[in-house]
Amino acid sequence: MSREIHIRFWEGLRGRFPRATHLVVMVISRRAGDRVMASITRFLEKKLRLKVNQEKSKVASTNEITFLGFTFKGSSIRWSEKAFANFKRRVKELTGRSWGVSMGYRYAKLAEYVRGWMGYFGRSEYYRPIPEIDHWLRRRMRMCYWKQWRYCRTKVRELTKLGTHLRTAISAGLSRKGPWRLSRTLATQTGMTNQWLKAQGLLSVKDLWVKIHYPATAR
Repeated sequence: MSREIHIRFWEGLRGRFPRATHLVVMVISRRAGDRVMASITRFLEKKLRLKVNQEKSKVASTNEITFLGFTFKGSSIRWSEKAFANFKRRVKELTGRSWGVSMGYRYAKLAEYVRGWMGYFGRSEYYRPIPEIDHWLRRRMRMCYWKQWRYCRTKVRELTKLGTHLRTAISAGLSRKGPWRLSRTLATQTGMTNQWLKAQGLLSVKDLWVKIHYPATAR
């Protein structure tokens, strides 16, 4: 970007800045970054009378910065570790075993949150963790059902209704292992199948991601 175009760009934004604005300016080298950083800081503070936060402003490789919940890996954009940690924390709250709400309400609130989160962070180009997130979400919901059913007789009855073999259901129902461990057993997975959970209202992060990145192929 030439200096003339650079100055016209910033002058074009005069009067359009909110009190706090976050910007990332990408250039080809660190040397260019130092030069542009000095130029922008000088222009913002002297021309536009805006305060630049020196503690949060820096020249760095794209691999070293986090911007509005995103990080960069080469030329691709990904959600940051902090953003993902916040996502998992919130999902754990919505799928907490001690949250005394109906499963219908739980599904609704979880879908609302996941859809909103993916609406923003779904632009991440990193696909590798997506299937694992879906697996984790399904396991969390199976755990919720297991906790809700509570008694061995109820667990066996519900699992067999869903298609789990009676002996397998009884073995799981009598187990002294906790709900989280039992949510990943043959009994719970053959009863509460992926398709069944989807029918109950569980969203697929993979489906949402594909719809964002490959809308023509998304169902």
